[in-house]
Amino acid sequence: MFTRILIANRGEIALRIIRACREMGVETVAVFSEADRGAMYLRMADEAICIGPALAKDSYLNIPRILSAAEIADVEAIHPGYGFLAESSHFASICRDNGVAFIGPRPEAMDALGNKVKARQLAISCGVPVIPGSDGPVAEDANAVEIARKIGYPVMIKAASGGGGRGMRVAHNDVSLANGLIAARTEAQATFGDPTVYIERHVAGARHIEIQFLVDEFGNRVHLGERDCSLQRRHQKLVEEAPSPNLAEEMRQQLGEAALALAGAAGYTNAGTAEFLVEPSGRFYFLEVNARVQVEHPVTEMVTGVDIVKEQIRIAAKEKLRHRQEEIQIRGAAIECRINAEDPERGFVPSPGRIETYFQPGGNNIRVDTHVHAGYLVSPYYDSLIAKLIVHRPTRRQAVVTMRRALEEYMIEGIKTTIPFYLEIFGHTRFIRGNVDTSFIESNFLPLQK
Repeated sequence: MFTRILIANRGEIALRIIRACREMGVETVAVFSEADRGAMYLRMADEAICIGPALAKDSYLNIPRILSAAEIADVEAIHPGYGFLAESSHFASICRDNGVAFIGPRPEAMDALGNKVKARQLAISCGVPVIPGSDGPVAEDANAVEIARKIGYPVMIKAASGGGGRGMRVAHNDVSLANGLIAARTEAQATFGDPTVYIERHVAGARHIEIQFLVDEFGNRVHLGERDCSLQRRHQKLVEEAPSPNLAEEMRQQLGEAALALAGAAGYTNAGTAEFLVEPSGRFYFLEVNARVQVEHPVTEMVTGVDIVKEQIRIAAKEKLRHRQEEIQIRGAAIECRINAEDPERGFVPSPGRIETYFQPGGNNIRVDTHVHAGYLVSPYYDSLIAKLIVHRPTRRQAVVTMRRALEEYMIEGIKTTIPFYLEIFGHTRFIRGNVDTSFIESNFLPLQK
């Protein structure tokens, strides 16, 4: 086991990793930008090192500065969390070349799965269904129109690199396709440094289901069941739950097998998530693999009892998996709400500023993953996620009731948050019944999409 780890991230995920390490007897080194100087969670680490100014490119995305901090702190491994450099095969390679363990998959596996076009081709070779679309990247608009007419509108334009809903556009005809290609390429270049896009048929009325899996260095692999991430706004996840409501057991098994097949074909190790779309007919399609710990990993931890962050660290330290597939059992239902510093009444614009009042909900079966507190200054430089509210109850209906109570109890003043919006969702009949898909938000809350 490692004795000292550097955490190349910030906020709630940095604190989450620090807590796991403390329980494992592993020392932690936190890095921070000038914007995060003085953050309370930095006190939880054994050491904290400033790596640059507020802008991410000068700090959390600055590989030389992070590696310099790792050298100064004399760490054995780096945990990237999620976002920033978490899915950078280049960063993983440099860590390896410098004798520092990267707590995540090998660079080769990240390359095989990080590019969605390559991942799509790998899925086809494994016999995993993919959405009808282009065989590879689409460079010429004329070619894009030809493909779109062949598979039928509407189509989805997707960035080959990155994730998080960036570089994605829906096109309903030739004109919107041309405009969408420009917008998607521009956003993909700005966000990921790669303008490459491809096209798939737009699958409407489907649910977004993902499978969490773990693979060690010895070829042992397990999946931890599914998460339903269908509640999204502009392809950004808002609410996640495990298990997925109304999912047939046969489908659950098929998705788990498909995820492990993809991991095996890519030579994947550590924690990962395979994402799928599931149509009402029961047919499913592979979307992508996220080669990192997910924002929504707590719901899986709650229903399985498996600490995914600790498993990441153990696998990177060359330890064998402590779990076998037959030992993984799903107990109860867990739901997570991403609490963002955004104003739903103004189109979800970011709402940075100082938190004047902070009181988080409590009680049995409630978990809050956050780094904020009264007096905390929410920075305009980073993602608007400030907390994750998770509940775990014996049944989904009980989990919905408890979540609504917890949301009503959650008090954050001084900035706008998405809490009022979630209260509307958790009072909606369709959601209460578990009858949702990826179009639920747009279909039922259009006034909030302006």
